[in-house]
Amino acid sequence: MTHEIDLPHLAGQVLDTARKAGADSAELMISASRGYSLNVRQQAVESLEFQQDRELSLTVYVGLRKGVASTGDLTEAGLRDAVTAAVDIARATGEDPCHGLAEASLMATHFPDLDLDHPWDIAPADAVLLAQEAERAALAVDARIRQSEGAGFSSHRSHSLYANSHGFLGARTGTSHGYNCAVVAADGDDMQRDDWYTYHRRADQLESPESVGREAGRRAVRRLGARRIRTQAAPVLFVPELARGLIGSFIGAISGGALYRRASFLLDAMDQPIFPAGVSVHQRPYLPCAAASSAFDGEGVATRDRTLIDDGVLRGWVLGSYSARRLGLTTTGNAGGLFNLLLEAPREPFDHLLKRMGRGLLVTELMGSGVNGVTGDYSRGAAGFWVENGEIAHPVDELTIAGNLRDLYKNFIGFGDDIRPYATLQTGSVLVSEMMIAAQDAADA
Repeated sequence: MTHEIDLPHLAGQVLDTARKAGADSAELMISASRGYSLNVRQQAVESLEFQQDRELSLTVYVGLRKGVASTGDLTEAGLRDAVTAAVDIARATGEDPCHGLAEASLMATHFPDLDLDHPWDIAPADAVLLAQEAERAALAVDARIRQSEGAGFSSHRSHSLYANSHGFLGARTGTSHGYNCAVVAADGDDMQRDDWYTYHRRADQLESPESVGREAGRRAVRRLGARRIRTQAAPVLFVPELARGLIGSFIGAISGGALYRRASFLLDAMDQPIFPAGVSVHQRPYLPCAAASSAFDGEGVATRDRTLIDDGVLRGWVLGSYSARRLGLTTTGNAGGLFNLLLEAPREPFDHLLKRMGRGLLVTELMGSGVNGVTGDYSRGAAGFWVENGEIAHPVDELTIAGNLRDLYKNFIGFGDDIRPYATLQTGSVLVSEMMIAAQDAADA
């Protein structure tokens, strides 16, 4: 994978060099990836790129001072320069009593096979055929699909290694494959773009190119003919891709950086109800072949199954060692993020959620970044479909939906079974009982 470089040996050499240069402790991450991506448009190959990257990132601690340097030059001279730079930076920075490696007793010792590595030996010429098939399928959906923005393919294999002065060394190798397609539908002056994609570690788990193309075409066509609605409060149903963003804002609010900076709307929310009863949020780092499985976090700390929300109640923060020290707590083994997050709740088919909603907004696209992590205020541009009598009536766009995340979370009243399993955060569609929907008023709404 890393092409004739013994990474464990190299890691040991760098840590030893850092110690000799004056570092009291050090940690490093070496990453290497190899693969290719391509794009076709109007059946012609628009781009074909081969990627082969590798990098070392080194962090050293001199007393309570910290220095960081990175390099793509893994020669002896390049690594020596990186060590020198990191130590010099550490000596030039101020002391911080929270700096340092995670505790040695917390290092991972169990490394099960998580089934992450599934190379796909596919020639570029064959990959081009898959992308072309996806594009053809999209263009064939409807005569109103006037142009293609292209269909893409990618296949990569990556390797990462983390090591530190405690003697810990852990490595991961994994693959990611996928393709996507985007098209534009037009009806007179009305033009609408949409896309679809599929990604997985295993090629045999991908959706077919034809199904990806058809879905991209279907999504573009269904957006034609958007009508205005009036400003009102109504139920809002978020499709899975957007529901993940709602939950992501919750994760940001319970993460260490926001907490120790006191920049979170959930600062004092531990052991309080955040979601309705019956809703739980779990971390599952040992799921085989999943998108974010790992036996250790970005500091070598052992990962573990965790419950962040239990029956609606907040039960855990998301911390690395630095943020934990700032808060007077212990790391939760989440340096670098979470490892396979699952929202657990009673689920029902998507059509049932539409029936339960009755009249309201199905959101399929969000624009802008109007989420205030300090106050929880939420306001974003939206597009999607208006629902009447439990059925999709017509497309809508140029809307703004608004509320406060504390209220939104408590007003989750329905959860779809339409989960796309290959995602770092797994949830289906989510129905919110009421949000403010701002629009240009229309008499026929």
